[in-house]
Amino acid sequence: MTLPSDSHVHTEWSWDASRGSMERTCARAVALGLPAVAFTEHVDHTVWRLDRTHVDEGAHLLSFTSPDGLVTPAPFDVAGYLDELGSCRERYPGLRILSGLELGEPHLHAEAVARVLGAGTFDRVLGSLHCLPDGDGWTEPGELVGRRPSAEIVRTYLREVAAMVAADDTFSVLAHIDYPVRSWDERVDGPFDPAPFEVEFRHALEATANAGKALEINTVLPLHPTVVRWWHEVGGDAISFGSDAHEPEALARGLREAADLAEACGYRPGRDPHDLWGRVD
Repeated sequence: MTLPSDSHVHTEWSWDASRGSMERTCARAVALGLPAVAFTEHVDHTVWRLDRTHVDEGAHLLSFTSPDGLVTPAPFDVAGYLDELGSCRERYPGLRILSGLELGEPHLHAEAVARVLGAGTFDRVLGSLHCLPDGDGWTEPGELVGRRPSAEIVRTYLREVAAMVAADDTFSVLAHIDYPVRSWDERVDGPFDPAPFEVEFRHALEATANAGKALEINTVLPLHPTVVRWWHEVGGDAISFGSDAHEPEALARGLREAADLAEACGYRPGRDPHDLWGRVD
């Protein structure tokens, strides 16, 4: 099977990808035989609370705005990004290179998101929930581990996802529905099992399907097959694949296994290699 397109990739234009490189990622995509790649750079407007010791050294466009750990990503350089994208399209004419964005909490920042979207044309727009309410502010799910039960974090996250997809029409693909599982502590809670969260997962998936959005199989962690089956059961029409690579070496990781999973759950490639995969009833 030919690898599907990698539709969730970051480069140096994302605040948390200092080791990223659009040019080197394109070269790797050609070497791997990828039909297409979408550079979906971070667009974040939420100011959130983060333990300074948890800041990854790859966060090169991030600034602390107060002593108590509030951080703000730098504004996204739309013009610079699109200029580099155009240059890469010229250097790699045999690779389908899609423009894109990953909008963080877009339902909370309608005006700011509209300004970014109005500054260019973007082929693939992802919507992501990276932060959860924390007192009078926001923080990453991983920052809540140890302060709240893991199950509560997951349930809160899925409720917020459902609210986001129902309220916002600026994006077409829901990214990493299992985001809080990245910080799930197996030593404390055992291996993650979606079954205890079926009600919340199905609610979020139904909201996504009803909004006409696609579900991403993000390969940072293998998405549990049960969740993909639930997506088909609730009527989800389309699947997207994303390595969430923040450096060229991570491009296309796990995509073959993700494609096998999607096919086993009733999805098939579209007409063009860069198309989303559609359901087969």
